[in-house]
Amino acid sequence: MSKKSRMKKRMETKVENKPVTDEQTEAVEQTEMPVETQQAEVTEETEAVVSAAELAAALAKQEEYLNMAQRVQADFENFRRRNQNVRKEAFDDGARAFATALLPVLDNLERATAAAQNSADESLKSGVDMVLRQLCEAFEKRGITAINRKGEKFDPNLENAVMQGAPEDGEPGTVCEVFQKGYQMEGVILRHAMVKVVPE
Repeated sequence: MSKKSRMKKRMETKVENKPVTDEQTEAVEQTEMPVETQQAEVTEETEAVVSAAELAAALAKQEEYLNMAQRVQADFENFRRRNQNVRKEAFDDGARAFATALLPVLDNLERATAAAQNSADESLKSGVDMVLRQLCEAFEKRGITAINRKGEKFDPNLENAVMQGAPEDGEPGTVCEVFQKGYQMEGVILRHAMVKVVPE
């Protein structure tokens, strides 16, 4: 006869032959369980609680590191974008400064072309024309355009009025003569045009 069945029989005789349920038997067995077994169960439960706490802490750390990595990546993307913008602005500033330095050369070539028209030397005339044309093409490729608005309404954003014309020179408030062409590069003024304006 097994230990369990002996215990069940003993309990039945003690409790006036009332049948004993399995729950009651299990409760008795647990109370009669050796101390080592009870301690082992408590240790296992404690280890399970500690393991759950460690897992929760590890998951929290993982979330923290993931957030930190995402912030660092976002900061790096912003830094890269700012660097690209700064590099482009620096390049555009340099290109504008260089183009501004070349504007007097362009003016002198235009004067030389006008003077060469009266010259009998055809090779001089064609040579100066060719250099002027090449410089103008290079300016156009870089987005540099002339501001020459003769006959149009005066715009102080594009032109400097250096003289006042007569009423018979044109409609009031319009540019009647351009002394020096202005230039702009992609919407940024490199040099304002010097003009004569009809008084209003």
